[in-house]
Amino acid sequence: MKGLKVYWDLFSVFFKIGAFTFGGGWAMISIIEKEVVEKKKWLDKEEFIDALAVSQSLPGILAVNISIYTGNKHAKFYGALAATLGTVLPSFTMILAIALFFVRIYDEPYMIAIFNGIRPAVVALIIIPVFSTAKSSKITWRNCWIPIAGALLIWLAGVSPVYIILGAAAFAFIRKFFRR
Repeated sequence: MKGLKVYWDLFSVFFKIGAFTFGGGWAMISIIEKEVVEKKKWLDKEEFIDALAVSQSLPGILAVNISIYTGNKHAKFYGALAATLGTVLPSFTMILAIALFFVRIYDEPYMIAIFNGIRPAVVALIIIPVFSTAKSSKITWRNCWIPIAGALLIWLAGVSPVYIILGAAAFAFIRKFFRR
């Protein structure tokens, strides 16, 4: 069993990520990458992209899935547990506080102004990891039609992301098979 410092490191890194990023999983990706890949070196860049792909393909919260993957890779079951608790505890605490207090002040003009100010920042936090992930995934002008087609199918045609993922996997498999 690893020392408690390893579990504390996993917990505290993911607690910080969970506490100070708003906008959900995609808004957290660049921060998770900076902490996990660049600072702590728990994953290399390619492993992070793979973890991101797997995490996006699985049900559940993206940031939690990545924390489970990272924690497990770095310190097995208890590492995954520590990282997961670190990720969800800030949100749980905030939601509990909101449930208790926020209901009373939700319609106040200053709260409406705060949320109107936060929304554009969240959009920026989501767009940055999209471009970063595209670059890391080796998306070029030759193959950029694949994610664009997938996004358009989801957005305009209402195709389930599950079918997009399965279709992309089948396409890659068939392409690899016929290249041999």
